[in-house]
Amino acid sequence: MHTDEIQLRDPFVLVQEEQRCYYLFGSTDENIWKGEATGFDCYRSTDLSRWEGPFPAFRPSPDFRSTTNYWAPEVHYFGGRYYMFATFGHESPDVRRGTAILVADTPEGPYAPHSDGPVTPREWECLDGTLHVDSGGTPWMVFCHEWVQATDGKVCAVRLKEDLSCAAGPPIELFAASSAPWVDPVHSAKHGTGYVTDGPFLHRKENGNLLLLWASFRNGRYAQGVAQSTTGKITGPWGQQSEPLYEADGGHGMIFRDLESTLWLTLHTPNDTPNERAVFIELADEDGTLRAMD
Repeated sequence: MHTDEIQLRDPFVLVQEEQRCYYLFGSTDENIWKGEATGFDCYRSTDLSRWEGPFPAFRPSPDFRSTTNYWAPEVHYFGGRYYMFATFGHESPDVRRGTAILVADTPEGPYAPHSDGPVTPREWECLDGTLHVDSGGTPWMVFCHEWVQATDGKVCAVRLKEDLSCAAGPPIELFAASSAPWVDPVHSAKHGTGYVTDGPFLHRKENGNLLLLWASFRNGRYAQGVAQSTTGKITGPWGQQSEPLYEADGGHGMIFRDLESTLWLTLHTPNDTPNERAVFIELADEDGTLRAMD
């Protein structure tokens, strides 16, 4: 399959140097917004253009805790195993949408539950957890506290236990969506007016600066923004770049280097089901920030 043939949101690329290939993960149910979820698929490629698959990376067991809203799987190699951070819909009135952690011994899975339900606070509406390992080797989950509950959506972080099985402390707030000058409010008949945070991803630049990609809305369209830690630490404080990195109705991006060390941003666009597709945009790592190549 060619990239533009694969309906996929929230793309995440795992680079496998030994195999000389790439694995593409994402939200792959035909309708991720409602109805019973199927699971997560992945695809394999040697050139980021032509893909083998889909391969079933995760399928829920009959007693799995959630049946809907399977979103944003990311796969990280840590401590000799592959860990999938993925968002799952409400389990019960007391356990709201949040990010759980699954594990496998191979990149394509199959993945099995590792954490006991969501690692994000169970009473919070959360999504899009990602792994960050700080300079001291401590693992963190960075995630979004959703605007549908918080009104002004937040990006938060929580330390994880060394085995990634659960949180090792309370969450901390890194920043609110409204702190970015480029973000516009969104309006919903159900949830009112608020500011969205989606899809955080951490990237350490060559000069040591720590950046955080995240998505929101500008002029009614999905957009990809960038924040920077003024201390180089996950705890911040965090400043916002004045303009988005990408604003052509696309977002929930991540950054990776390919097998030839070229730096890429991948995100989905347009933000419209069932037309969303992964795209790959070459990046320049400049002194002040990242820039999309023409």
